[in-house]
Amino acid sequence: MRAATIAAGALVLSTMACQRQSASTGYRGEIEAFRRAREAKLTSDTGWLTIAGLFFLSKPESTFGSDPQNDIVLPAGAPSRAGTFFLRDGHVAVKAADGVSFVLDDRTIRDGELASDNPGPPDRISLGDLTLWVHQSGDRLAIRLRDKNNQLRKAFIGLSWFDVNDAYRVEGTFTPFEEPKMVEVPNLLGDVETMTSPGTVAFTLGGRPLSLAVVTENDREFWFIFRDLTSGAETYPAVRFLYTPRPVNGKVTLDFNKAENPPCAYNPYATCPLPPPENRLPVRIEAGEKNYTGHS
Repeated sequence: MRAATIAAGALVLSTMACQRQSASTGYRGEIEAFRRAREAKLTSDTGWLTIAGLFFLSKPESTFGSDPQNDIVLPAGAPSRAGTFFLRDGHVAVKAADGVSFVLDDRTIRDGELASDNPGPPDRISLGDLTLWVHQSGDRLAIRLRDKNNQLRKAFIGLSWFDVNDAYRVEGTFTPFEEPKMVEVPNLLGDVETMTSPGTVAFTLGGRPLSLAVVTENDREFWFIFRDLTSGAETYPAVRFLYTPRPVNGKVTLDFNKAENPPCAYNPYATCPLPPPENRLPVRIEAGEKNYTGHS
């Protein structure tokens, strides 16, 4: 009887250990899949590594093309004079040069007004492997350029991550504001973006109570713009991002193993928001994406 009891107990412990190992393996697989998807998106034809320029419109007319005499100089291979952007009363229009046309939404155009990416989506005009659209940074309008053959994409060396640690996957409690707030968030270029904040999320990490302010861009996710004590050493100095699903019964899972660098960690032509003071965490978050060293 005693031997049978011991054997049964050993079987229970073995089963529990297998279940824990299976859960751990399943979670690690989830994080690895997330990381593969993150890198695939970054290096895709529409990823941030293809952004090849950001040109602020400072006068009523700005010419563009591969000739260095243009206001906006495009990569070699583009027409020497591709066209002109016109800035009028906060709106931007384009007109193609003689012999040039653009593709917009699978149709060919030679001129027209272009919707910006605020609130988006923008009107994107294509010229071979190049794509241009109007980007708004604060109150300023610019032309953003995408080049599928951008050198940053060709020279990309891959992402670097902390080891997966499920201690950095914690449950938080969402406290909504009475009404969502419109908050002003500065970006790295010194412009101020207006974002919607529905509330805050409180959580405990390593026994320490913390909280983060939330901003939203859509009705599916929460977006956390934060820094911690690894910033500037192991991680990107200015900011990291964390996205989560919306709360369920007031609860939000914060998985810092999915914390990621902003686009400006990889591309000087990105306009990334900076964390508000309340999102500058006084702890080390040794999880998620590390600083990118491919520029050095």
